[in-house]
This record gives sequence, C-alpha cells and structure tokens, in this order.
Amino acid sequence: MNLKTLLTAAVLLACALAPATRAGSLTSQVVGMFPQDAGEVAYADLRQARSLTWFPQLQKQVLPEHLLQFEQLLASAGADSNSQVEELAWALVPAGSSAGSVQNTAAPTSGEVVGIALGQFWPESVEAYFKAQKRAVVKVRDYSLYAFGGGSGDGGLFFFFMDSSTAAFGRRKELEKLIAVRDGEEQSLLSNSELAPLVSQANGNGVVWAVLSAPYARVAMQQLAQQIAELPQSQQLVSKLRALTLEISAGSDIQTHFEAVCDSPDDANAYAALLGAGMLYQRYQAGSSNQGLAAMLSQAKVAPSGDRLNVTLALTNDQAAGLIQGDAFAIHR
Repeated sequence: MNLKTLLTAAVLLACALAPATRAGSLTSQVVGMFPQDAGEVAYADLRQARSLTWFPQLQKQVLPEHLLQFEQLLASAGADSNSQVEELAWALVPAGSSAGSVQNTAAPTSGEVVGIALGQFWPESVEAYFKAQKRAVVKVRDYSLYAFGGGSGDGGLFFFFMDSSTAAFGRRKELEKLIAVRDGEEQSLLSNSELAPLVSQANGNGVVWAVLSAPYARVAMQQLAQQIAELPQSQQLVSKLRALTLEISAGSDIQTHFEAVCDSPDDANAYAALLGAGMLYQRYQAGSSNQGLAAMLSQAKVAPSGDRLNVTLALTNDQAAGLIQGDAFAIHR
C-alpha cells in the first residue's frame, strides 16, 4: 500500500463515516491473529459507509480486492454481504521474514494481504452452497477453507470462519500461518516490539487507522513528496524512518493525522522542513486544475515533536466529495 493508497483510504473512508462519532477499535484477540512479521496493519469501520451511493465505486479503489471477491462469493451463496461485514482489519505480510525489523533498509518488493472481517455470518449456509456447487473445500485442522477468486492450490485464495462473527481471507499459505498464530504455535503481531506499541497507540483513535513498519513507511513517505525523493538529503532521511502511523477522526470535518517515527529529533526536524517544501511544491503544481487537492495541501500542518514528525490534513465533507467526483484519488492496482 503506497501513501497515495493509504491517504485515499483514510480521507475518503473517513468522509463516508463522517456522521459517526465512535472510534474504530480492535480487540487484542483480533490484533493477535496477525503474524509477527506483518509489514502493515490497517482497520476500517464499514457499517455506515455502505449507505452512501458512491461507496461501491470507492470500495473498489481503496479496500483490498480480496474483500470484494469474498463479498461477491457470500452474495452468490445467498447471503446479504452488505449487512454482514461491519469491520475490516487487514495486514500485508511480506515475502521475507525481516520486514518487521527497523534494521532492514530494503524497500519491500512483494507481499500478501490477509484480512479479518468482523460481522454477522452464517457458516452453515456457505457450507451448504459449496457442497451443492461442488466447489473446492480444504480442511486445515478444524477449519474448512473455501476456495474463491480462482484457483484452489497452495497459491489460491481462500476464506474460513473462525466463528459466526469472524472470518479470515487471503492466500492459503497466509491463512495457515494465521491459524498457527491463533493456536499459539507462531509468534503474533503482539510480540513485534516495533509495531505492537504503535498499533496499541493507533487502535481506538479513529474510524480508520493504519500502522506501517520501517520498509513500508519509507516507501510511503517517499511518495508523499515525489518531486524531492531523489535528493540525497531525502534519501538519507528516508533510510532512518522507523515506522508510520495513520489515524482518522471524522465529525463536522475530517482530520487525517499521520506520525512518522524517526531515528532522532534532528532527523524529525530536517524531515519536517523537507516534507513541508515538497507539499508546497505539489500544492502549486495542482493549482487550479485540481482545487480540491490544492485546498487539502494548503491546510496541511507539518510539525516535528521529539523524534516524531506529525502531519495533519483537514478537509470538509464538501471538499472530500469534490475530490471523489473528480477521481483525484483513483488508484490503479
């Protein structure tokens, strides 16, 4: 997930959830289902978003495509998926096992999304549908993994129900790892000394939130100010980023706050100056051709605080709606 994707999901889903006042939160049991080496963890409350006419289009742009396929399969099984999936948490699990370490300076090249959907499900109905359709079902311990999205081998997409209110979806390998984590055979995200405290910090502080480990934070911050990404100073600072958190609150307007964890206060100060200049450049580049984006950047606040760099973006609901209508945040995957 690059920063464009991250901010798009945050700002636009926050707009969808603007009438809500509660903060999105996951229990430690759900957080603890993700593996220790997850590179990104994100959360979205979908309960109110579905009532908006433009949400189906938005959903295709910003949520994991596996979720869309999962919902389509539930609908074909006779279930009303729109009323089922109420909350969504997902993680990006890297191909290697070192993405959770701040010592890894390499940019991530691949990863798989594993998602946990919370809501009201009817496992018996899905089981009956798969049996009637003679579709592939794989038994992993006590769980039935249902194939969807094409392919039923080790690399295929599957989902399974942990209970009537919790479902998981992703590639078979990642789901088997998630089951091993849940059974206590492998370390969970809660044992990740770098990400776990940041997840705890973000969890409950927004209707949408996300946490990125060091390699993914570096890619994201580079994309916030692409025009200056090639400067030697920028490259040096990017290599010292330790993590990135994102929190969204929504009420009369939309507040998007993200915090970059740097190696030192000096790095945070230098990054604040560099990032401020990059955003100013992007603001003037947008100009009159994209007034919504220009307005968002003009209201951005960039400020260092100790070894943290804080960036706050504010939008009214009208401004966010205008950005949606103008496809300013269209994501190509």
